Amino acid sequence: MTVYTALLDANVLYPAPMRDLLMQLAVMDVFHAKWSADIHREWIEALMRTQPYRDRAKLEQTRDQMDRATRDCVVTGYQGLIASLTLPDPNDRHVLAAAIKGRCDAIVTQNLADFPEAALAPYGIEALHPDDFLLNQMSLDPAAFCTAVAKVRARLKNPPYSVEDYLATLTRQGLVATAGELRQYAALL
Repeated sequence: MTVYTALLDANVLYPAPMRDLLMQLAVMDVFHAKWSADIHREWIEALMRTQPYRDRAKLEQTRDQMDRATRDCVVTGYQGLIASLTLPDPNDRHVLAAAIKGRCDAIVTQNLADFPEAALAPYGIEALHPDDFLLNQMSLDPAAFCTAVAKVRARLKNPPYSVEDYLATLTRQGLVATAGELRQYAALL
């Protein structure tokens, strides 16, 4: 089975519940995760803006742990492509450039309008909402997906999360269909 390669945009790494699930799936090689130093900078700066009480050093530690835990994840050498790309928001060109250089199948983002199909198709890349991406990954290997969810949920100890609490958290993150589909596997989570 071919494993999907996906570039994770900053807006799917910003919320910890979504980041934790995506990271667990990547660590288990359910898919190959990619990102760049620029994407790391974006999600960390966004958290610092919206939650200024956060400890930047701890966020940078999370970044470093992500880089160590996931093989071949940091895309480099894409900067030369940025100027040649056209997107609705020029500030997103680095994301597409990293996806091209990283040979990604998709960009997982909550901002689909920023990555129109016409701009991505020449590179064989699609933009996917995290809910659609996760549903697809679950359909490819439900057992591995449920194992990943169970591992993430087991790490949540302060306070502990019931299956329903965890699925409610995913729903609040906009992962409505994923949470709904996971309900049928509740006994495995």
